[in-house]
Amino acid sequence: MEFRKEIRAMELLSPLHRFESEAQLVEYREDPLTGCHSRVNVARAGRTRQAQRVEVDLSEVIEGTRAGCFFCPENIEQRTPRFPQEICRGARIKRGESTLFPNLFPFAEYHAVGTLTREHFLDLGEFTPRMLLDNMLASKEYIVSVYQKDEKAKYPMWIWNHLPPSAASVIHPHVQILVDRAPAPQLRKLLQKSEEYFARHGRNYWQDLIRQEKGLGERYIGENDSLAVIASYAPRGNREVQFIFKGLTNLADLEEKQAEDFAFSIIKILRCYKEMGVNSFNLITYSAAVKENPDYYSLSARIISRPVLQPFYTNDAGFMERFYDVWVIETLPEDIAREMRPVF
Repeated sequence: MEFRKEIRAMELLSPLHRFESEAQLVEYREDPLTGCHSRVNVARAGRTRQAQRVEVDLSEVIEGTRAGCFFCPENIEQRTPRFPQEICRGARIKRGESTLFPNLFPFAEYHAVGTLTREHFLDLGEFTPRMLLDNMLASKEYIVSVYQKDEKAKYPMWIWNHLPPSAASVIHPHVQILVDRAPAPQLRKLLQKSEEYFARHGRNYWQDLIRQEKGLGERYIGENDSLAVIASYAPRGNREVQFIFKGLTNLADLEEKQAEDFAFSIIKILRCYKEMGVNSFNLITYSAAVKENPDYYSLSARIISRPVLQPFYTNDAGFMERFYDVWVIETLPEDIAREMRPVF
């Protein structure tokens, strides 16, 4: 396993330093499994943005969206869809504070939404492991029900977009659960490359990655009985962290202890994000197919921070990401791991 990178310097005469010579270092990094490219320049975090960050009181946004929110307890029964009987006899799947129901405007054949809490808004430090655990187990119930109805629908996804900068259209904390007939392109690549690695080395890439990163210590954050937490070497977003499961390949086989360990790990990362000034993020899973347990693959998840919610902000995805599939990053993975490691 190789962690490839090339450091190149761009020389310029900077008006910020009386036009004296300056060299900006750019790290060209390559993902050790997929070969995907990231470019890291931490100096970009300090660049001038015409949409400057300001201290924002979110109470106006929160209160303005609370009235009539479909996901709040007083509205959820009457204003959200119901599952057909073959998916859920009770119309919706409920566990603790979590309620799952069909997405009113789906982009998949099987596409559900699940609330995480009865509260309309929670700060990143206010989420609890119990909220996440209940939601994960309710989501597993949905995934299994879909598969029992349609065995061709076997690739599940559990996705958490938090606040509008992450593309969440509703403030109320919620996740999305999709079950597709075929793997999404990035998942297909991960499955294929993992199988190729196994064929070459006779070992599971993901478990090798845990051992390698733990040995190096640079990006290793921590672990528990069920999973390891690592800052991605070649991230696709700022402050990216990976959760890599041990002995688990797909979401349908997620046991309560594994879900609990995952929930506690997410909560720790969210609290780190809060300390870093983050309030918006994307969290996604990469699951193998239901009923398939390939030796070469491990279930994993990734979380990235997104721009802080405020009236005007600079988007963190531009032409390089959208059109060239190259990820321009402002946070050094090794720095992120060093800051987060103490909480584990």
